[in-house]
Amino acid sequence: MIVNIEDLRKHAHRRLPRAVFDYVDGGAEDEYTMRANRLGFEKYNFHARALVDVSARDQSTTLLGEKLTTPVILGPTGLAGLVAPRGEILAARAAAKKGSIFTLSTMSVCSIEEVASAVPAPAPLWFQLYVWKDRGISKALIERAQAAGYRALCLTVDVADMGRRERDIRNGFTIPLRVTPSNVLDTLMHLGWVFQMLRVPRPTFGNFVGTGTVEKEDAISVASFTSKQFDPSVSWADLAWVRSIWKGPLLLKGISCAADARLAVEHGVEGVIVSNHGGRQLDFLPSAIDLLPEIVDAVEGRTELILDGGIRRGSDVVKAIALGARACMVGRPFLYGLATKGEAGVELMFDLLRTEIDRTLSLIGRPKLRDLDRSALRYDTRLLPPPAGEDVKHLTTRSVA
Repeated sequence: MIVNIEDLRKHAHRRLPRAVFDYVDGGAEDEYTMRANRLGFEKYNFHARALVDVSARDQSTTLLGEKLTTPVILGPTGLAGLVAPRGEILAARAAAKKGSIFTLSTMSVCSIEEVASAVPAPAPLWFQLYVWKDRGISKALIERAQAAGYRALCLTVDVADMGRRERDIRNGFTIPLRVTPSNVLDTLMHLGWVFQMLRVPRPTFGNFVGTGTVEKEDAISVASFTSKQFDPSVSWADLAWVRSIWKGPLLLKGISCAADARLAVEHGVEGVIVSNHGGRQLDFLPSAIDLLPEIVDAVEGRTELILDGGIRRGSDVVKAIALGARACMVGRPFLYGLATKGEAGVELMFDLLRTEIDRTLSLIGRPKLRDLDRSALRYDTRLLPPPAGEDVKHLTTRSVA
């Protein structure tokens, strides 16, 4: 029986080979930041009001002008098509059905054009981009996303170098996944996944196949090429270059301090995604939810904020909105659903979170999402000190306009 996101995770664990599951589920080094993302939510308790008419509840919101039925969107995750055949298309379709947004990763199995053609208009799609050493590759990706009708560009800014994910190293994780003497038994225990994947072409990085970008287009060659393209020289100056090509809304993903959030506003970005990359890059960053209040205060409503990291419950979403986020971005939860039941599993993930958000709004006496502000929360001072720059009274009583 599946009644929450953790149940989806357990089903995914049973269905996927260990190397694939650990690629989805794991984090960098000691995985402190990954765990902190979850524990951070536990420090915020609700301040519930009684005898409030909550008979008509509404969790809809708008994000960059798009009307959403729920404040949950799907974030960019590399190789979703390794979790389930044509995984990016399945997830994008599920998001469209549920009135949400799907963000396609540069490192997807399905290409920009494949996903766009498979999702019914006018469902909104976003595209995630890295600014790589070969600027021509990044430029071509931006132009393809623009031509395919993607609504917003999500620029990832926290990958000057690749994080060290030790689970992947121990598992010998490769693209394509190879059967070796060390993993043959585990692979044979997951024949359902194996037979699914045998019915489609071997997964590769679809955005680089048939484009002339690389000399050899097999998955191993493409993976080797792209791993060398991450550029440690990327700076704020590169935003002007991106703007000269991309004509729609621009968001920065991977902002984790107030100073960078203020710089993002000064550079005119339409959205900031408060994120530590799900704990998959730099270990020992604070939890995403603890970063949020200082960033909300820094931007002063001048750009839209999305929280990314650690969402597993509808109550987590409510806490993030109360602290000032416009919406929340999820990655692992929808991959768990994708592994479990394909497109229907991603729809189930949305249904689980939507139901929990609705119930939470009812029980705390805030029937509408727009009723939420910091007065809906209490900070548990028995656990950890408040976020930088916040005192307890300020955090629990000040309204977020």
